[in-house]
This record gives sequence, structure tokens and C-alpha cells, in this order.
Amino acid sequence: MSPSMQRQATSLSRSKKCIVGTGLERQTTLDSGALAIAECEGRIVYTNTYKILLEGNGDILSISLVILKRSNKNTCLHQKLRVPQGKCIKKGQILVDGAATIGGELALGKNVLVAYMPWEGYNFENAVLISERLVFEHIYTSFHIRKYEIHTHVTSQGPEKVTNEISHLEAHLLCNLDKKGIVMLGSWVETGDILMDKVTPQVVKESLYAPKDRLLQAILGIQVSTSKETCLKLPIGGKGRVIDVRWIQKRGGSSYNSETVRVYISQKCEIKVCDKVAGRHGNKGIISKILPRQDMPYLQDERSVDMVFNPLGLSSRMNIGQIVECSLGLAGSLLDRHIE
Repeated sequence: MSPSMQRQATSLSRSKKCIVGTGLERQTTLDSGALAIAECEGRIVYTNTYKILLEGNGDILSISLVILKRSNKNTCLHQKLRVPQGKCIKKGQILVDGAATIGGELALGKNVLVAYMPWEGYNFENAVLISERLVFEHIYTSFHIRKYEIHTHVTSQGPEKVTNEISHLEAHLLCNLDKKGIVMLGSWVETGDILMDKVTPQVVKESLYAPKDRLLQAILGIQVSTSKETCLKLPIGGKGRVIDVRWIQKRGGSSYNSETVRVYISQKCEIKVCDKVAGRHGNKGIISKILPRQDMPYLQDERSVDMVFNPLGLSSRMNIGQIVECSLGLAGSLLDRHIE
């Protein structure tokens, strides 16, 4: 159960190395392929956000970094540089950290103070209580990348068009769109904002025209627009920053699906009620309530705990190792030591 829980873990924006380690954290990250390792001895001649230039054996090797890439689970894959420019390195040395690694070791979560005790029934069964400190200090804040896409088709009445010239829309709804009608890179969008403006031609009987439209057509000969607005809007609950826009045009393919526009938005997600938390011993639970700090249980030195688990979960799952980890973790935090 524990490996399954760790596989479902979301990479945090500020991960931290565990106090009590198992000894397999470094080997796990090496086997995952999320790190960049030096293939030979040499010197770092140039670094930036996107690549590293390594000089060794008379050649210059370029190593590309993964920056804000979306995974299959909508999480953010990001690599952080570990070596400065001008430093000499050895073969096999780790050059960059992944989204869930620190110092080349696996770091999936945070070290928090946990209590095993009942609290007014709010941590019954698999329910878990957490302190508001975890929310306000962004302890469990993560970034996710959502993909939104829309297709343009060739209908029987004509092709669909991407445009920002729609008269009945207000100006503030079109402020984030470029000349082509697609949201601009770096824009901040919220629920209901237009990501791409598209119109679809349709057939409307002349008897259904408004009186003003019939008058304009009869006197001035102005053709009444019969297009229908089918724009792509950000759904409910979504807000964030546009980090990438891709316009894909197919050549020689079917005219039914000729163009595709994809918009990638980075969203910040904070821990909330109904989220799932888990340890490394299969001890999992669902957050039932977020309490103020003054309402959380506290120790003799007046430190309030961060999470409250149900003590009956120990006997039901029979994983007593979490108690040993809590005791060693508390000792390691007081002594400022890493225990393996």
C-alpha cells in the first residue's frame, strides 16, 4: 500500500528532505531518470534556465533542462540547477534536481508534527485534522498545468474561423486576446475568461431576422451575419497564468479537423478539505477539517501540532512503524540530524 500512495503523490512547490530516511531515496531518484548526471569529468562553462554547457574530453556537451512541462497527471515537471557556472565536476555527479528531489534524494512531502489522538469525532475512521498553518505558509502548495484545447472544423455551411472581431462581446472580455483571437502568453485568466474566440457559420431563415437586420438588408444591402459564437472559456474553478500556446495546423489531413489550438495554464493549488494525505507506512486519510492554530492540540513547549490522526488506525492497519518514525523524527528535528 505504501508504494501505491507514494506513486500518487503530488510534487510540492517547496519539498523537503525527510528526517528519517530509508537509505533508498538516492537510488530511487537515479532509477527514475528525473535527474541529469554528468557523463564525464569536466567544467561547467555556461548555465541558464534552459540548458547547461559541460566542457570535458575536448568537447562541449549541451544538457537541456525540463522547464514547466505538463505530466500525464497534470502535475508540473521542473528541473532545478545544482551546480554553478565555472565549477569542476566528476563523472556521475548530479547536475540538476527534479520536481520531487533535493540533493539527489527523493523528497515527496514535508516534515510535520503529528499527533495520534481523537478530537471531537472529526478524525473518525480515515479522517484527518490539519492546522491552518499548512495553508497560510504554503506547506503543501503545489502547481498544476492544465491543458485546454479547441478544434476548428469545416462544416457544410463553411469553415469555422478564429477571430477577435465579435461585436456583441464587451471589451474587457477580449483584452487578453491577440490579433488572431487567441489568449496571449503570460496573461492571467480566471473563470469565464475567453481563451480562444471562434465563430461557426450557420443557416438562419430570413423570417427570423430582427427588424433592424431586415431593414439594413433591404435598404443598404448589408449582409446579416449568421455566425454563431463557439469560443473556448475557462471552466469553473480554474484560474492561473498562461505559460504556453500552441497552434497546430494539419497538412494533407482531413478537412473535418483542420486546426487545433492548445492553451497550457499553470494553476496554484493549496491543500483543502477532501484532499488525501498519506505517510510512508500506508497510513492514509482524507482531510475533514482545517482548524485554527489555537484550537489544535499542543505539546508541553506550547508548540501546536500540524496533523491529528485517529489512533485506531494503528491497530487496524497494524503498521507500528509509523510510531517509530514519529519518535525518531521528533528526536532528529530537535537534534537537527538526518537519520537513516
